Amino acid sequence: MAPHSHFKTIGLIGKIGATNISPILTEIYNHLVGNGFHVIIDHNCEELIQITGTETHDLESIGDLCDLGIVVGGDGTLLTAARALSEKEVPLIGVNMGRLGFLVDISPDNVLTRLDEMLSGKYISEERFLLEARIIRDGKTLFEHVAINEVVIQRWNSTSMIELETCIDGRFLNAQRSDGLIISTPTGSTAYALSGGGPILSPSLHAIVLVPINPHTLSNRPIVISADSKVEISFCQHKQTGAQVMCDNVALPEVKISDRIEITQAKNPVQLLHPEDHDFFEILRAKLNWSR
Repeated sequence: MAPHSHFKTIGLIGKIGATNISPILTEIYNHLVGNGFHVIIDHNCEELIQITGTETHDLESIGDLCDLGIVVGGDGTLLTAARALSEKEVPLIGVNMGRLGFLVDISPDNVLTRLDEMLSGKYISEERFLLEARIIRDGKTLFEHVAINEVVIQRWNSTSMIELETCIDGRFLNAQRSDGLIISTPTGSTAYALSGGGPILSPSLHAIVLVPINPHTLSNRPIVISADSKVEISFCQHKQTGAQVMCDNVALPEVKISDRIEITQAKNPVQLLHPEDHDFFEILRAKLNWSR
């Protein structure tokens, strides 16, 4: 198959420490190598491949060496790979070994057949944009990170609400007392933002949604804005209250009330590959138990 595929070198990425995926990970590896592909394994899941003499590298090197990544695990595993590989423009295929997969959509029951089809060119490609969050202190960027699902500013180590002021493209939106604020991509609209009462956004929309977390004022509702917008969050309380910024599941350093959090669209999107019969609405019906 490899001579007829425009993918030559494939990175195989598995959920760290998930021994239950060892058989399927090994099966995929053997199948790819047997069909002439050069396969590199993420060193974090090296022990899950039941074969000696494999080539392993970290995710950064996989981004430099591979022209495709296959992720075996759940959405969280794919999020980690996407954040690491988006700048390298390496497309990703997800094999679902988790419980609720909106991003990893290939079942392990027919994984080899699906992979053969996709590696021969029968797939749908879509781009998902990421957000970039920066903590700015005294006019300097203290820390920055990307998120494919959401950036969350939330109270931390305190029972008190935090008081946030939000500006969009330099224009004041509102001030709120709440447990925090979720700034979500369409990808993340089926994650934490959905639990917070936000709308589900089609993945093709060029938009982000701001969802307050337990706001003190009930009229404070989610709002959808352009993905090209610059969102600026500052604190308007008068005393230090513990707060934290999360990019997906990655915690940034604790912020101070004098800090400003700036969120913009990241430069590089992540490219996801799906089987030809991929249907986002069918996934919604199945995952959210909607009636047919």
